Amino acid sequence: MTAPDESRREARTNAANSLFAFLKALPLGDRLAEGSVMAAQAVAGASLAFVIGRWLHTEQAFWAAITAIAVSQHSYIDTRNLSRDQFIGAMVGAVCGLVGATLGGGYLAAYAATVAAAIVICWVVNVGSAARLGGITATIMLLVPGVGSPWDRALLRLGEVTLGTVCALLVTLIMSRIEKHWFGRPDKA
Repeated sequence: MTAPDESRREARTNAANSLFAFLKALPLGDRLAEGSVMAAQAVAGASLAFVIGRWLHTEQAFWAAITAIAVSQHSYIDTRNLSRDQFIGAMVGAVCGLVGATLGGGYLAAYAATVAAAIVICWVVNVGSAARLGGITATIMLLVPGVGSPWDRALLRLGEVTLGTVCALLVTLIMSRIEKHWFGRPDKA
């Protein structure tokens, strides 16, 4: 690992620890308010994604809702960054899952190789933060029953993930604007 990578990782760890320490220091009422805002944001994004997914007749619209919850963060920038990682991981995982399903995704060795390939590819293209998401998508491609060809399932998964991230981004942006306008909080976008 290079020194800049190490210093970035240390800075992220320190920032996360500082945030957790700050949140733990908040009074119960403030934590309840922040948790309620996050819950409303995640539920709104997930509900919107699910309704649109059903309206579009996607195979399993619940993946869009799950994705919206998974990427929802308090600030728009954090949601955007996590959405980017989710999309990259889903794309790599879908491609690897497509290859694994085509070459024999029903066997444990093929499954393990497919998930490992998705994780390694994310690291090789320098998006290690998307690696676990790539492995999850490859797992979904190979282990969750679906209708249609592997190609169709890969495209549907990617579409559902995209729908979930777009809905989460939209809701987070709206919520940050509401907080700024009504509560005078700084813009977190």
